[in-house]
Amino acid sequence: MSLAHSGRIEEILKRFSELERALAAGVSGEEYVRLSREYAELEPVAQKARELRAAVAEQAELESLLDDPELGGMARAELAALKEKIAVLERELQLLLLPKDAADEKGAILEIRAGTGGEEAALFAADLFRMYQRYAQARGWRVEVLSTSETELGGYREVIAAIRGRGAYARLKYESGVHRVQRVPETETGGRIHTSAATVAVLPEAEEVDVHIEEKDLRIDVFRASGAGGQHVNTTDSAVRITHVPTGIVVSQQSERSQHKNRAKAMQVLRARLFERQRREQQEKRAAERRGQIGSGDRSERIRTYNFPQGRVTDHRINLTLYKLDEVLAGEALDEIIEPLIAEEQALLLAAATESGRNARHGED
Repeated sequence: MSLAHSGRIEEILKRFSELERALAAGVSGEEYVRLSREYAELEPVAQKARELRAAVAEQAELESLLDDPELGGMARAELAALKEKIAVLERELQLLLLPKDAADEKGAILEIRAGTGGEEAALFAADLFRMYQRYAQARGWRVEVLSTSETELGGYREVIAAIRGRGAYARLKYESGVHRVQRVPETETGGRIHTSAATVAVLPEAEEVDVHIEEKDLRIDVFRASGAGGQHVNTTDSAVRITHVPTGIVVSQQSERSQHKNRAKAMQVLRARLFERQRREQQEKRAAERRGQIGSGDRSERIRTYNFPQGRVTDHRINLTLYKLDEVLAGEALDEIIEPLIAEEQALLLAAATESGRNARHGED
């Protein structure tokens, strides 16, 4: 059976028509919001399905003309191009039908921590953060720094930021993991190449509706904020440490002078970490076999190496090497890594869907 006439497509088109009628009838309030959201999700699939159906109908019409002495030659010529178009449409529709990550449209909480390598690792963490800032700026996303722990040379032991923009998480989630750098540090007098690392974690930004936090589950401590070298940032107890007792997750925030603002920022990070924890538990229950696939976000996995002497960046998950180190760190060529990662995950999902469909058909035989 053609994908254009599969049972799932029939159901989607039927539901899309129902939504069109319901919205045209003039629903309002929460019902309008709910139906509009569902309509927006189904619209690209429905449009592609209708386009594919029209092409399949045109193919049948052309095939009926093949034996016509006058029109057969023209029909044959048009049919070859149409079959290529149908193959492309089917592929595009298959991609649209792949399981969607419900968090993909959300903003992201970006956490970068220096790993092995001391001061050089902290400087590399700062390089990575600047890379993501430039990438976000180029895509029109907004970056809000939530907290930092800086070193004397301008590196980051840790930096946490919110990146706000539609689809930010969908693209940045592939950055989760261990990033390794190979270069001669500025502090190295012998010219030796050092290897350092930084860990990147990308979490979907969670709203209050995404994760419910009970006040009784929180232990909140306040203390006096201090800056680099131990000097006091202010003389009041404005810094906040929140412990989520059931999970043991601890978030500290002292970047603001206001205790209220620090608490709000700490809660923002806590929500994101709890949301990600819940999502991870659900994903592992649903599909344990997919843990090792692209986009799993395994933070212990070395995902990329930045080699300065050779000017190259290698993503180890897909064995991709680009000799565009400066452009990648400037955020300009980061898409040249992210796009192949997305394509790889789509290929894996397509293969899994095809295998699942084949097994289902065998079960019916």
